[in-house]
Amino acid sequence: MKAELPQIAEIWVYLSGNPLFALVLTLSAYWFGHTMYERSQRNPIANPVLIAVLIVSSVVGLLDIPYKKYFEGAQFVHFMLGTATVSLAIPIYKSWASLRGRFALLLGVLLAGGVTSVASALGAAHLFGLDAALIGGLYAKSVTAPIAMGIAERIYVSPTLTAVYALSTGVLGAILGRYVMDALKMRQWWQRGFALGVASHGIGTSRAFSVHPEAGTYASLGMGMHGVLGAVLIPWLFSRFAG
Repeated sequence: MKAELPQIAEIWVYLSGNPLFALVLTLSAYWFGHTMYERSQRNPIANPVLIAVLIVSSVVGLLDIPYKKYFEGAQFVHFMLGTATVSLAIPIYKSWASLRGRFALLLGVLLAGGVTSVASALGAAHLFGLDAALIGGLYAKSVTAPIAMGIAERIYVSPTLTAVYALSTGVLGAILGRYVMDALKMRQWWQRGFALGVASHGIGTSRAFSVHPEAGTYASLGMGMHGVLGAVLIPWLFSRFAG
């Protein structure tokens, strides 16, 4: 007797639980987001990461896929995130001659921006009476996600929550940064890029590279410096004021 073909629903359940499905979903969502970004003539509102996040979260929610199961497939992308972050040192090396003369200035700007980022987020959180568990994840929100998650582990707060904050900060910065800097009359590409890198880490840096190579180089520098100093200073700040 000829075996019956499996029902479509059964096939879909199998595919949705397969780690390969999560990887294909993640890459496809970003490809679609990037396509929309290019077709919009790189309008910051059509941020490819934001589009990809909305697609992935919608599909995962509709199919009721547990995060752990999704991450089994998406962990390859997570692994490459750290590698991609380190590779941003290449444009910094190539432009070191122009960066060297501004290093002291950029360091001062970085410290001011980093302190402002943490203080404003914590101040708003306390003002609205957020739970301590939610507040802890805000300390490293403006540091690039791989480093932010490491900082979260050191200060004993949720790495997942910290990653959500970091992603949200990066997306909002990449979308709104252009308009804020235009309002402040920041015209130099190195200024705009460094500001994006400090405030919006990897996602802001990606946006900067898509606009101008000089902006991308300085965004890489800002993100890298913020990550290094954040990894050292944020745990100390946390133990001093919240520990």
